Amino acid sequence: MKTRISVEPEWVDYNGHMNLAFYVLAFDKATDNFYDQLGIGLDYRAEQDSSMFTLGINVDYLREVFQGDELLITTQLLEVDKKRLRYIHQMYQGDDGQPVAVNECLAIHVNMSSRKSEPFPVPTQTRINTAMVSHQQLAQPASAGRLLGKKL
Repeated sequence: MKTRISVEPEWVDYNGHMNLAFYVLAFDKATDNFYDQLGIGLDYRAEQDSSMFTLGINVDYLREVFQGDELLITTQLLEVDKKRLRYIHQMYQGDDGQPVAVNECLAIHVNMSSRKSEPFPVPTQTRINTAMVSHQQLAQPASAGRLLGKKL
């Protein structure tokens, strides 16, 4: 799954490059896109009264990017269980550009009324499992698993 984004002027700090906080913002936008593609995004929140909460993230910054740079963020599902997802974002400069940063995330499914974790509904779990099958065909990034230091 892919997300394209440009480095905005307000994302640049006094060092002239994208500030570390905005790498996380860009990755969060990719997460929103990823969740929408999995059917667990904003519409799901409204329809199911459930959402995804992030349990942990790690970011590795590999190189600088600057105002106006075009970024490509790829997202790969790494692991799934009955209520959690582990996935990784890889940020590149342009389509064929150099790796810029890596973000690994662990998220949990939460009932918004009780504010407690709960298993995915069966149709949602089926949809996520289908995505997982296709993502398992992809080569797992070398940094996967190393960044969070924990698996499901």
